[in-house]
Amino acid sequence: MDLFDYAAHSQQPLAERMRPRTLDELCGQDAILGPGRLLRTLIETDQVPSMILQGPPATGKTSLALVIQALTHAEFIRLNAVSLTVAELRSAIELAKDHMKFYGKKTIVFIDEIHTMKSNVQMSLLPVVEDGSLILIGATTESIAHEIVPPLASRCKTYTLTPLAKTDIIALTAKALSDPDRGYGARELSIRPDALEYLADSCNGDIRSALNSLEAAVLSTELRGQITLEKIKDACQFRLNSISTTDYYDLISAFIKSLRGSRTDAALYWLARMLHSGVDPLFIARRMVIHAAEDVGLANPAALQIAVAAKQAIEFIGMPEARIPLAEAVIYLCESPKSNSAYKAISRALELVKETNAYGVPADLKNSSGLYVNPLDHPGATLHYLPEELADISLYTPQNSGFEQQLYNKRHKK
Repeated sequence: MDLFDYAAHSQQPLAERMRPRTLDELCGQDAILGPGRLLRTLIETDQVPSMILQGPPATGKTSLALVIQALTHAEFIRLNAVSLTVAELRSAIELAKDHMKFYGKKTIVFIDEIHTMKSNVQMSLLPVVEDGSLILIGATTESIAHEIVPPLASRCKTYTLTPLAKTDIIALTAKALSDPDRGYGARELSIRPDALEYLADSCNGDIRSALNSLEAAVLSTELRGQITLEKIKDACQFRLNSISTTDYYDLISAFIKSLRGSRTDAALYWLARMLHSGVDPLFIARRMVIHAAEDVGLANPAALQIAVAAKQAIEFIGMPEARIPLAEAVIYLCESPKSNSAYKAISRALELVKETNAYGVPADLKNSSGLYVNPLDHPGATLHYLPEELADISLYTPQNSGFEQQLYNKRHKK
């Protein structure tokens, strides 16, 4: 590293300087990268397959790709789907083909935020991934099932990275403070244990957020000084007031269980506790939408509309006024009859799909068979809606509650 490289390096954000350089430095992902794990072995033996790395922000997706770049003998092309043009993608594909054709050398193309690519652009990767002209590493924070076209997803291994544990956050931030080359070791700073604990709690598994907050606190602390809890609090962009991460999840748990148990006063109390502690009201609304579908369900289908309306009201009017539609939705959900039949039905269906073969679509239902008869026009028509092997299954069982009582009575007519 020459003088100019050093100057540029020193101007990089702390989170960038502290990026893992080796597999051993990648914390918190032992499930896929621990000693002896398949992916680690493939990386160490330079047999990297096409893969999609899925996980929340700052869990190490890009860092893992850059570690692979450092270890592989293949050519490595780094792209970001947000700013990627079709011409740039075509150029990368042609370059990969040339490397293979003329030099017999593999090319790894890393595409960050791959979920932002349009489906037709994703489809253009299929031939070169399938014939091995290039090895694709895609990174996404979104659901692969919804954002990556199935043909591309099926040609790639999927690896899920998880948020870092609190112990990992503490270890990495302490290392950043003591590292003389990449961190702030030269400043000879210390940090109070309660400040470090607070920092690890408040970042919610996001190491980038933790390092950004630490950097801000360091820059406001004198050489050889001590980073206090107050400085860390000022540096953190978001923190629950006076509660730990454990308390945070306990409050959420108490709120959800009170909704499920139809305890209106209790649910309102836990709602107030969360709002007072600084919990994002949109997060609360999302939990209520889930509850409306999972626990109220078909006993009162309007509950889902009320919960979604509360979420939209928060976005439209903001706090503190949004506390009123939130409270209205809480009361409505608590006082509603309950049924989790839809939750049970989809759980059974997913379990069935996992445990059985992928049976073919019956000929009656195929798009091009010409055998389908509209039952609205021909009420007596006989159609096969399920594969023959699954003809006798029962996934949905209505419960005798609220609106769903009508469906229950229909099923149980003598």
